[in-house]
Amino acid sequence: MHIKILQLIVFLTACGFVTITFAEEDILSTVETGCAAETETYCNQVTPGEGRLLACYYAHEDKLSGDCVTALYSAFDMLSSEINALTHVANECIDDIGRYCANTEPGDGRIAKCLGYHSGELSEGCSTAIEEYLGSE
Repeated sequence: MHIKILQLIVFLTACGFVTITFAEEDILSTVETGCAAETETYCNQVTPGEGRLLACYYAHEDKLSGDCVTALYSAFDMLSSEINALTHVANECIDDIGRYCANTEPGDGRIAKCLGYHSGELSEGCSTAIEEYLGSE
Protein backbone atom coordinates (compact mmCIF):
# COMPACT_ATOMS: atom_id res chain seq x y z
CA MET A 1 0.00 0.00 0.00
CA HIS A 2 2.86 2.43 0.67
CA ILE A 3 3.72 2.32 -3.04
CA LYS A 4 0.73 4.57 -3.77
CA ILE A 5 1.86 7.10 -1.18
CA LEU A 6 5.36 7.19 -2.65
CA GLN A 7 3.95 7.55 -6.15
CA LEU A 8 1.72 10.44 -5.07
CA ILE A 9 4.50 12.28 -3.25
CA VAL A 10 6.93 11.80 -6.14
CA PHE A 11 4.31 12.86 -8.69
CA LEU A 12 3.20 15.98 -6.82
CA THR A 13 6.75 17.06 -6.10
CA ALA A 14 8.16 16.30 -9.55
CA CYS A 15 5.33 18.06 -11.36
CA GLY A 16 5.72 21.15 -9.23
CA PHE A 17 2.18 20.91 -7.86
CA VAL A 18 3.61 20.86 -4.37
CA THR A 19 6.10 23.41 -3.27
CA ILE A 20 6.35 22.63 0.38
CA THR A 21 5.95 25.82 2.34
CA PHE A 22 5.75 26.23 6.09
CA ALA A 23 5.71 22.50 6.78
CA GLU A 24 8.85 21.91 4.74
CA GLU A 25 11.25 21.51 7.65
CA ASP A 26 8.99 19.12 9.55
CA ILE A 27 8.32 16.98 6.50
CA LEU A 28 11.95 16.85 5.39
CA SER A 29 13.18 16.20 8.90
CA THR A 30 10.71 13.34 9.34
CA VAL A 31 11.87 11.63 6.13
CA GLU A 32 15.57 12.37 6.69
CA THR A 33 15.45 10.87 10.18
CA GLY A 34 13.26 7.88 9.39
CA CYS A 35 15.00 7.00 6.14
CA ALA A 36 18.60 7.84 7.09
CA ALA A 37 19.76 4.23 6.72
CA GLU A 38 18.08 3.88 3.31
CA THR A 39 19.55 7.17 2.13
CA GLU A 40 23.02 6.02 3.13
CA THR A 41 22.64 2.47 1.80
CA TYR A 42 20.67 2.91 -1.42
CA CYS A 43 20.52 6.60 -2.28
CA ASN A 44 23.88 8.07 -1.27
CA GLN A 45 24.71 8.94 -4.90
CA VAL A 46 21.40 10.76 -5.45
CA THR A 47 21.43 14.54 -5.61
CA PRO A 48 18.60 15.72 -3.33
CA GLY A 49 15.84 17.85 -4.80
CA GLU A 50 12.94 17.63 -7.22
CA GLY A 51 11.75 14.33 -5.76
CA ARG A 52 14.92 12.39 -6.60
CA LEU A 53 15.36 10.91 -3.10
CA LEU A 54 11.70 9.91 -3.02
CA ALA A 55 12.14 8.28 -6.41
CA CYS A 56 15.12 6.38 -5.02
CA TYR A 57 13.06 5.18 -2.05
CA TYR A 58 10.38 4.12 -4.51
CA ALA A 59 12.94 2.18 -6.53
CA HIS A 60 14.00 0.34 -3.35
CA GLU A 61 10.58 0.10 -1.72
CA ASP A 62 10.91 -3.63 -1.09
CA LYS A 63 13.96 -2.93 1.09
CA LEU A 64 12.62 -0.01 3.16
CA SER A 65 12.71 -0.40 6.92
CA GLY A 66 9.64 0.01 9.07
CA ASP A 67 11.03 3.33 10.32
CA CYS A 68 11.36 4.63 6.78
CA VAL A 69 7.88 3.47 5.76
CA THR A 70 6.45 5.09 8.90
CA ALA A 71 8.34 8.31 8.15
CA LEU A 72 7.00 8.36 4.59
CA TYR A 73 3.43 7.83 5.84
CA SER A 74 3.91 10.62 8.39
CA ALA A 75 5.32 12.91 5.70
CA PHE A 76 2.35 12.08 3.48
CA ASP A 77 -0.06 12.94 6.30
CA MET A 78 1.71 16.27 6.92
CA LEU A 79 1.76 17.04 3.21
CA SER A 80 -1.93 16.13 2.90
CA SER A 81 -2.79 18.46 5.78
CA GLU A 82 -0.79 21.25 4.17
CA ILE A 83 -2.51 20.71 0.82
CA ASN A 84 -5.95 20.64 2.45
CA ALA A 85 -5.24 23.85 4.34
CA LEU A 86 -3.97 25.60 1.22
CA THR A 87 -6.94 24.34 -0.78
CA HIS A 88 -9.28 25.82 1.84
CA VAL A 89 -7.49 29.18 1.62
CA ALA A 90 -7.59 29.09 -2.19
CA ASN A 91 -11.31 28.28 -2.19
CA GLU A 92 -12.11 31.05 0.28
CA CYS A 93 -9.88 33.56 -1.50
CA ILE A 94 -10.64 32.74 -5.14
CA ASP A 95 -12.69 35.91 -5.68
CA ASP A 96 -10.11 38.06 -3.89
CA ILE A 97 -7.30 36.51 -5.95
CA GLY A 98 -9.25 37.32 -9.11
CA ARG A 99 -9.99 40.83 -7.91
CA TYR A 100 -6.57 41.86 -6.55
CA CYS A 101 -4.03 39.40 -7.92
CA ALA A 102 -5.27 38.47 -11.41
CA ASN A 103 -2.07 39.71 -13.02
CA THR A 104 0.21 38.07 -10.46
CA GLU A 105 2.18 35.10 -11.77
CA PRO A 106 1.63 32.06 -9.54
CA GLY A 107 4.59 30.50 -7.76
CA ASP A 108 7.20 31.33 -5.17
CA GLY A 109 4.57 32.81 -2.85
CA ARG A 110 3.71 35.71 -5.16
CA ILE A 111 -0.06 35.30 -4.76
CA ALA A 112 0.29 35.06 -0.99
CA LYS A 113 2.35 38.27 -1.05
CA CYS A 114 -0.27 39.94 -3.22
CA LEU A 115 -3.03 38.93 -0.81
CA GLY A 116 -0.89 40.20 2.07
CA TYR A 117 -0.49 43.52 0.32
CA HIS A 118 -4.29 43.76 0.05
CA SER A 119 -4.98 42.31 3.51
CA GLY A 120 -7.19 45.21 4.56
CA GLU A 121 -9.38 44.81 1.49
CA LEU A 122 -9.95 41.03 1.54
CA SER A 123 -13.31 39.41 2.11
CA GLU A 124 -14.06 38.15 5.59
CA GLY A 125 -13.95 34.51 4.48
CA CYS A 126 -10.56 34.93 2.85
CA SER A 127 -9.12 36.83 5.81
CA THR A 128 -10.39 34.19 8.23
CA ALA A 129 -8.99 31.32 6.14
CA ILE A 130 -5.58 33.00 5.97
CA GLU A 131 -5.57 33.66 9.71
CA GLU A 132 -6.52 30.04 10.42
CA TYR A 133 -3.80 28.79 8.07
CA LEU A 134 -1.13 31.01 9.56
CA GLY A 135 -2.27 30.12 13.08
CA SER A 136 -1.83 26.41 12.34
CA GLU A 137 1.85 26.66 11.44
